[in-house]
Amino acid sequence: MNHAYRTDLAMESLEMSRRQAQNAGALSGVRSREREIEGFSVTSVEILDEQGAAQIGKPVGIYETFCLDALMRREEDAFPRACRALADLTRGLLPEHADGPALVIGLGNRQITPDAVGPRAADYIIATRHLTTQAPEYFASWRPVSALAPGVLGQTGVEVGELLAAVAKAVQPSVILAVDALAAGSLTRLSRTVQLTNAGIVPGSGVHNARAALNEQTLGVPVIALGVPTVVDGATLVAELTGGKAVPPDAAPLIVTTRDIDREVADVSRLIGYALNLALQPDLSPKDIDLYLS
Repeated sequence: MNHAYRTDLAMESLEMSRRQAQNAGALSGVRSREREIEGFSVTSVEILDEQGAAQIGKPVGIYETFCLDALMRREEDAFPRACRALADLTRGLLPEHADGPALVIGLGNRQITPDAVGPRAADYIIATRHLTTQAPEYFASWRPVSALAPGVLGQTGVEVGELLAAVAKAVQPSVILAVDALAAGSLTRLSRTVQLTNAGIVPGSGVHNARAALNEQTLGVPVIALGVPTVVDGATLVAELTGGKAVPPDAAPLIVTTRDIDREVADVSRLIGYALNLALQPDLSPKDIDLYLS
């Protein structure tokens, strides 16, 4: 794996590894497939063992990459279809017996638009943990859900991992769903893909600011991560545009995003928030969520 090429997307890491191997069959411990859900293309990458993890540069686990092209084209009913498809993919990653309370974490800095996907997605989560106990006559059938946007170390002085461990101890969730912004290796995937994985997440890794990993090993609870690439590392972009030529030293600190990032982050955050509501409360529809959030 070329470590000058930076991406949080397992799909892109696999593509790069295959190009370097010049033979897809040369990779072991990894398998992939493509399919469609609700008219959206999905690429699945499963890293089966430590050998595969070393080749791809990602932890062992399942990585689903959901392509948002149909939504970007504003196709008819694209938003509800995307919500249902993303909810199905999320439910598919939930471990068995993880049907108790859920904790949704919106990672990132709300004040920096490319990093605001997590906090803004958390704004759309219907929090029900208090309602299931305070109004059981109406919410007894609902799953207890808590939502939190913990900010970043520079804002709070507290590591996200430390804060999350304390909240998890109080809430006792059966699963944690973490939403964050990612870095892609290609401009064409910015704000156009959602990656889901059961391998957890390392906040800040895409922008050279990695914090402690958030996964089942560190938190004692299964962690499902959903991420949207909103930036491309400067050195990676130069390598892509020049066909892999030497990268100038001053390209490394550069982070590139899109001109329409404000609108794109608003749209994809809403999509993820709605999809997580559908995944955790299967009896709801997008129209129901509109009513509850209005």
